[in-house]
Amino acid sequence: MIKKITIDQLVPGMFVHQILEQKGALTVKSQGKVTSTDVVNTLKKRGVKTLAIDTDKSFKVSESSSSISSNSVENEPAEKILAPIKSVSLEKELNRATKLHQQGKDIQKLLLENVQKETPFDTSIPKAFSNKLVESVDRNPDALLCLTKIREKDDYLLEHSLNVAILLANFGKYLGMSEEEMQDLSYAGFLHDLGKIKIPDEILHKPGRLTESEMEVMKGHVKHGVDYLETMDIAAPLVQAISEHHERLDGLGYPAGKQGDAISKAGRMLAIADMYDALTADRVYKPGMSSQKAFAILMSDAPFRLDKALVQQFIMCLGVYPVGSLVLLSNERLAMVLEQKDSPLTPLVKVFYSVRNSHYLTPRDIDLSVDKTVSIVKAVIASDYKIDVNGFFERSVSVG
Repeated sequence: MIKKITIDQLVPGMFVHQILEQKGALTVKSQGKVTSTDVVNTLKKRGVKTLAIDTDKSFKVSESSSSISSNSVENEPAEKILAPIKSVSLEKELNRATKLHQQGKDIQKLLLENVQKETPFDTSIPKAFSNKLVESVDRNPDALLCLTKIREKDDYLLEHSLNVAILLANFGKYLGMSEEEMQDLSYAGFLHDLGKIKIPDEILHKPGRLTESEMEVMKGHVKHGVDYLETMDIAAPLVQAISEHHERLDGLGYPAGKQGDAISKAGRMLAIADMYDALTADRVYKPGMSSQKAFAILMSDAPFRLDKALVQQFIMCLGVYPVGSLVLLSNERLAMVLEQKDSPLTPLVKVFYSVRNSHYLTPRDIDLSVDKTVSIVKAVIASDYKIDVNGFFERSVSVG
């Protein structure tokens, strides 16, 4: 929970979400942990008067570190006074991220039920959840990205908005956005498709091409969602971004036919993440396409329909072989990408399947930037080999 306090109320163990009022020339804009009384005293000297803390991110400090030490932070640059959330290994974050991912599906289900019944929901719940997604991305962005590839075909509506929220948190981090901007983006992504619960199932899940009249019904999901969210305690810029996720720069999108600069940056980013996840998602009636094919479609829609610069940055954010995607190696084995390394063509992968012998292998990690005897041939999708990636993930990647 975000709580406003004065500088005199600040103590070690608190997490500063935002500086609200400050006097003086040396502005502190960063957020992070208050690790000692040195930090409190330095913020006072920098003229900080009031600030917002996040009570959900409070932490314990040792008695020695909470007292004034010889290592004063008084002369530190403004952005280094507050200690950021520490990054952790993929293995360590994955267990927490797996629980968070399931929690997201549960919350999404409850939200959809509220929208269907046209009853309000407690906005603090999805907002706090979106903040937790950003925290996980801060600790290790690869954990949640892995989970976006683990899908249940019958849960598309639940997983799609969750995955878009995860993609936007990563995208915002890649662009250097502030923690608050990342949280807002993730929150918008989490809520963006709630209106689809109002679309009849025979249209929403139709395997073939929609007729013109069916498409008009489908387009109505944006208005259904926006009309509902406008009755809730949700910031107007977030609702605007949600209203724009099907708008296109050439004015041929919907529902308002906005053009060019009339579409907000958040709306443009949401459109890209929404389209990418929809293209790569497995449905009951068709498998998702590879990330590379999805990237090609995104690029073909730029610059006339999608923002070209943002599409290019989105692709660079995810990498040539996105975390969680499958690749065929030169030794005729399949592997899941676990972590991006310095070179986009040589990630850390987990080998788990022999194509030659059509059977699962004991999972083994290979850092392709170190092991030069093996290389990636191409990106693939699980349905090409009739394998169960979810089962593999549960057996070998999950650390529960």
